[in-house]
Amino acid sequence: MPSSQIPAPGAIEWCDLTVPEASELRPFYEAVVGWEVTEHPMGEYSDYCLARPGEENPVAGLCHARGSNQKLPAQWLIYVRVTDVESSAVRCCELGGEVLDGPRPMGGDLFCAIRDPQGAVLGLVSRLKK
Repeated sequence: MPSSQIPAPGAIEWCDLTVPEASELRPFYEAVVGWEVTEHPMGEYSDYCLARPGEENPVAGLCHARGSNQKLPAQWLIYVRVTDVESSAVRCCELGGEVLDGPRPMGGDLFCAIRDPQGAVLGLVSRLKK
């Protein structure tokens, strides 16, 4: 997403699914949902971008639980924009939640995955500090 179009804090801006073998689920989501799938090279394997039929802009990702994603749970993960991922991660722990992964760089953002006190998982993103 271009830096001039960064969503406001609180905006849901992405979702993806991280599983052990994303390539095995690709045909499932193509057939069940109708998403068009393109490969996103990750070195020795590819993750996938999922788009609505006939559209180029992806709406979600389908990722292998490898490399930087190996700590993420196998579930659909929604990413929410926050002002400062590091501060949000600290506050999460103070309020009885836990940080599952990160904070770490992800593209031009800082990312972390948190689990709330009742077990739900959420991804948080903010701009990298310069």
